[in-house]
Amino acid sequence: MVTVVKIGGSILEKGVNPTILEDLKNVFLPHKILLVHGGGDIVTEIAEKLGKQQTFIVSPEGIRSRYTDWETVVIYTMVMVGKINKEIVSALHKVGINAIGLSGVDGSIIKAERKKKLIIMDERGRKRVIEGGYTGKIKSVNADLLNLLINNDYMPIIAPIAIGDEGELLNVDGDRAAAYVAGGVKADKIVFLTDVPGVLMNDKPIEKMNLSEAKEILPKIGFGMEKKVLASIEALEMGVKESIIASGLVENPVKSAIEHKNGTVISHG
Repeated sequence: MVTVVKIGGSILEKGVNPTILEDLKNVFLPHKILLVHGGGDIVTEIAEKLGKQQTFIVSPEGIRSRYTDWETVVIYTMVMVGKINKEIVSALHKVGINAIGLSGVDGSIIKAERKKKLIIMDERGRKRVIEGGYTGKIKSVNADLLNLLINNDYMPIIAPIAIGDEGELLNVDGDRAAAYVAGGVKADKIVFLTDVPGVLMNDKPIEKMNLSEAKEILPKIGFGMEKKVLASIEALEMGVKESIIASGLVENPVKSAIEHKNGTVISHG
C-alpha cells in the first residue's frame, strides 16, 4: 500500500501535536508514506521580515493563491526547501525514520509549465488579466525516482517547488502537488492533514462524499479547504482510490485518518 500525506504549515508548528512523529513512524513502512509539506504562513512571515510584502490573488473559480514574482519565488524556495523541509527531515530522523528531503526541482520530481498570464478577480469582482510571474501548472511527476526511494524504505519529504521547461523555479500549490504525486505513484490513499476535523458544512464535518458530491460542494466552501477538495478530486481522477481530509491535531492523526476514524473520506463510490 502507498499513501501520500500532505501536511499543512499549521500542523508543523512546534508542539502542536506531539503524537504526529511517532504516528508517522508507525505507519511509515506498512503504508509506504510519501510526505508533501506546506508552510505558506511561514513563508509570508519571513518574506515580510525581509521587507517583501506578499500579495494574494483569487481566481474566477474562487481559488486563493500567492502571487509569485521573482523575489517571492526565491524567498519561497529558501524557506520551503532550506528551512521547513530540513526541519521536518531532522525531526523524522530523531524518531528513526529514514527521511530524505527533496523539492520538486530535484530529479525533476515535479515538472510544471510556467503560467504566462493569470486571470484574477479584482476588489470589485471584475476579471483582470495579469502577468503570470513564477507560478506553475503541474505537468508531470517523476514517479520512477519516488518509487525507487519508497521501495528502499526511504520516506521522501517533498517541498512544493517545481521545475519549469527552462529550468526555472516555480511555485506550485502544496495540496495540488500532493495530488499529482499521489497520481504519479498510483497511491492507494492521499491524506490531507489540516487544522479542522474535515470538510465542514454548517459547522459540521461531512463523514463521506463521492466524487460527484465533492465536485458539487466545491463552490460552496471557503478559502483553504477549497484547494484540498479540488486536489482530492484531481487525485481521484488520476486513479487514487480515496482521499481523506482530516484533522492533524488529534492523537495519531495519520493512522486514524487511514482507518476512517478521523476526517472526511472522498471516494469514487
